[in-house]
Amino acid sequence: MTKIDTHEKLREIYGMPMELAVSKALPKLDPHCRHFIELAPFAVISSADAKGNGDVSPRGDGPGFIKVLDDNTLLMPDRPGNNRVDTLSNIVENPKVGMLFFVPGFNDTLRVNGTAEIHNDPELLAHFADTPKPPITVIRIRVEEAFLHCAKSLMRSKLWSIESQIDRKVMPTLGKIIKDQTAGNFDVGTQEDADKYFAQSIAERG
Repeated sequence: MTKIDTHEKLREIYGMPMELAVSKALPKLDPHCRHFIELAPFAVISSADAKGNGDVSPRGDGPGFIKVLDDNTLLMPDRPGNNRVDTLSNIVENPKVGMLFFVPGFNDTLRVNGTAEIHNDPELLAHFADTPKPPITVIRIRVEEAFLHCAKSLMRSKLWSIESQIDRKVMPTLGKIIKDQTAGNFDVGTQEDADKYFAQSIAERG
């Protein structure tokens, strides 16, 4: 097996990208990108610390929970959690982020790359006055690149297909898994207990 460790070796295998795949990348959000974000109730954000250690975090709320301030600016609410603040800690050290937006039923996704800052000033928090609970901080993302990603990966995975859904009970509850991983001494409860706990947490804390 040969390690592929240069751009030249990579291109020898894959060739050059299709012209359309390059030209579709925009330096700002166009009306189609903005509409996609307004429909999306779920996104993931990738970040890395100063040493390049990477992380990916899922984020979700109602459709359009990430606000489009203008063609180059997004506002993402950061709500109460377990206080690991992995993404926020990375942004403090390295502002570069990547995002992937999902719309239920859509096989295409939206990719956004840019830089991020963390804010807690009332003016930015006020953009989320339409939500039951205000966020603790706002991640302001400066969009540097945006483009729609083709549908093949979600089509291959059949992500939205009812027939592809797997019963959660084929694995232990999250509590049981964490207890096994940490040798913790706590009551794991049932999956229904866990779902009820998280639903209550959302209602009380946002």
